[in-house]
Amino acid sequence: MHSSAVFLIEFGAIILGLGLLGRLAARLRFSPIPLYLLAGLAFGEGGLLPLGTSEEFVAIGAEIGVILLLLMLGLEYTASDLVSNLRTQYPAGLVDAALNALPGAAMALLLGWGPIAAVVLAGITWISSSGVIAKVLGDLGRIGNRETPVILSILVLEDLSMAVYLPVVTALLAGTGFAAGSVTLAIALGVAGLVLLLAVRFGRHISRFVSTDDPEKLLLVVLGLTLVVAGVAQQLQVSAAVGAFLVGIALSGEVAEGAHHLLAPLRDLFAAVFFVFFGLHTDPASIPPVLLPALALAVVTTLTKIATGYWAARRAGVSAKGRWRAGGTLVARGEFSIVIAGLAVTAGIDSDLGPLATAYVLILVVLGPLTARWTEPLARRLTGRLSGPRTVPGALGTGGGAGTPAPDPAAAVRDQDPAGRH
Repeated sequence: MHSSAVFLIEFGAIILGLGLLGRLAARLRFSPIPLYLLAGLAFGEGGLLPLGTSEEFVAIGAEIGVILLLLMLGLEYTASDLVSNLRTQYPAGLVDAALNALPGAAMALLLGWGPIAAVVLAGITWISSSGVIAKVLGDLGRIGNRETPVILSILVLEDLSMAVYLPVVTALLAGTGFAAGSVTLAIALGVAGLVLLLAVRFGRHISRFVSTDDPEKLLLVVLGLTLVVAGVAQQLQVSAAVGAFLVGIALSGEVAEGAHHLLAPLRDLFAAVFFVFFGLHTDPASIPPVLLPALALAVVTTLTKIATGYWAARRAGVSAKGRWRAGGTLVARGEFSIVIAGLAVTAGIDSDLGPLATAYVLILVVLGPLTARWTEPLARRLTGRLSGPRTVPGALGTGGGAGTPAPDPAAAVRDQDPAGRH
């Protein structure tokens, strides 16, 4: 009876604290993820007040949080959208992977962590935070900008790549051999391809089967189906997160909209628990030794993400201003990086990997909204200084003599996007 009361007090205090932190983040207008991570650090191993009886329940809640994050992400896309993005934007996805995964892999090898840790850290530095970026785009009023489809296409390709990357990492962390790992990857690709095929051809029928006018029944059916599929996927060593993502893709139309509306509060609750859980298993004293490598990695991958967005937007015909905005917006890392790091921490990979990932995400989840807002003005100012003042041959002071060219009405809008947005 006493332990039950302590559990209720501890878990209630966690939920209350997360709510207050979320309100503080909303007032400060930035992502609550760093605050959740800091809360986990404060109440975890080596923290101010380590938890006792509620930690096991928090672990289960964290696993549900990952599943709901991926389910909600899948609900954002239809199978036809994913196929279309693969056909048209795959070069940008390849450039994104090359520029942003390689620094993480190189850092792990330089630190002597070995090839498996290199694959894990490559994923941590590669994947941007869809949640943080979506919020930043809305806050800055850039949803209708010319560069926004480019940003979203890169995010879609990153999310889809998780269906391949996560099974590979899961197999590596499990210590399976080459043959077993190849079988796991083949199963993952086969399942992902089958789900996409079924979603394209029979998505309406699947959604109709799940559909109901009763919100309570819709919530129970979608959540139950997701947990079952996630469990089966994990049993096959494909990854529970990938299973949840594929369920989200298979649902479309009114069912997807209704499920998204009903599950959003649950997603926010359990996702917050997940970030706290990751912080609980990171000793704050282990962060200072890896702070310098995390900072160096953050600087390098900030530049590579900006380069990725700039190149992709230029390929799509976006103006110079839009290219810089696209690059700056992609900088934020968050939920996916922590998901990947969490797999490695659970598997007992190098003990410094978790603290480095925590420090890295803390830096970039705070820096990301700032680069989204200020990369384009800063680039415009720097390029203006480098180019220097322009002189007009034949101009006679300010009086406008015969040598002065006629004003160009298009000059004022030359740097605008085709959509007319600055």
